Amino acid sequence: MVGFNIEGPTRDRVMKLIEEKDRIESEIRDQTAILESNNVDMHVTLVDSEGFPRNDIDVYKVRHARHRIICLQNDHKSIMKKIEEGLGEVYSDFRGSNVNASTSQTENTSLTYTNGHGLNNAHNSGNEQQCFAVVGFVHNGSPADIAGLTENDELLQFGSVNYSNFSDITQVHDVVAHSVGQRIQVRVKRDQQVLSLTVVPRPWAHPGLLGCQIRRITPS
Repeated sequence: MVGFNIEGPTRDRVMKLIEEKDRIESEIRDQTAILESNNVDMHVTLVDSEGFPRNDIDVYKVRHARHRIICLQNDHKSIMKKIEEGLGEVYSDFRGSNVNASTSQTENTSLTYTNGHGLNNAHNSGNEQQCFAVVGFVHNGSPADIAGLTENDELLQFGSVNYSNFSDITQVHDVVAHSVGQRIQVRVKRDQQVLSLTVVPRPWAHPGLLGCQIRRITPS
């Protein structure tokens, strides 16, 4: 969501766009459920070996769902662009309301837009190597698996979320929910290595948009 505590018509417009984006994503999930109930995806053929419509699926519903998903994905792409532009305007309003901030602070802090989700402090100082969550089980063939995430990966960054601004695991869930079909940049610590990965949340064969468990690291 919008990461600034300011009011105004620009913020209201962005919030309405986000509500519409949520509605689009919900309908995409509903239409994808129709495909799943027929054991097909966006590409499986709907005719048999003789060229007749398959009698083991509801061909009409599947075709309609596929067409609707394509339309919704185009709508989603368009509205994400509008949200990004709106967040840029909100950022400008925010900067204008803080013109008395010190120059040194401005030079050492930058605000970046990440994955259509929000704005975050990109100056991590010594916190950029600190983990805030860990990956649990990862389903085979899931978006998380395809992205290269594995069990016990420790999260250094998940889109706009990092150690500096992390407070609750729902922040990660929000990034996922607001980034369906969008690329999320992820940095993980695996053994002694730091890896940069890209995950794309999307409906797949099982519930959820990632297909993995992410839990908060419990202080020892």
